[in-house]
Amino acid sequence: MKILVIHGPNLAILGKREPEIYGVLTLEEINKILAENFQDVEFEFFQSNIEGEIVNKLNSLIDSDFDGVVINPGAFTHYSYAIRDAISALKIPVVEVHLSNLYTRGEREKFRQKSVIAPVCSGYIAGFGHLSYILGVEAILKLTKK
Repeated sequence: MKILVIHGPNLAILGKREPEIYGVLTLEEINKILAENFQDVEFEFFQSNIEGEIVNKLNSLIDSDFDGVVINPGAFTHYSYAIRDAISALKIPVVEVHLSNLYTRGEREKFRQKSVIAPVCSGYIAGFGHLSYILGVEAILKLTKK
């Protein structure tokens, strides 16, 4: 079982960036938790602040031996039709995850309540902190039944 975990923009500064919203764990700690909890899974972790790099990474999965993708697209969630199109081209399950519950972010951040990516994903998980990633991996495992 091989799963790609994609972390979008600003996630490399987790633990320092608004810990009251995103938690105190760093990206490296989240990756380590995934690897420790799913020892039978071969993970590849990828983080980029650049939309085109994420699109290229997703495109590289076409005809690959990956079984699924867990993606936290960060701010690209709300407007990246390029990432949406790249996900649409895949024949493997993709689960969108978010650390915070986008629907509780308040009136000031109402723009965060729309994902253009979720409709082309197998599922959407948000609001459980780092557990959102764990739940995303569990969903991939159930969807692929391996």
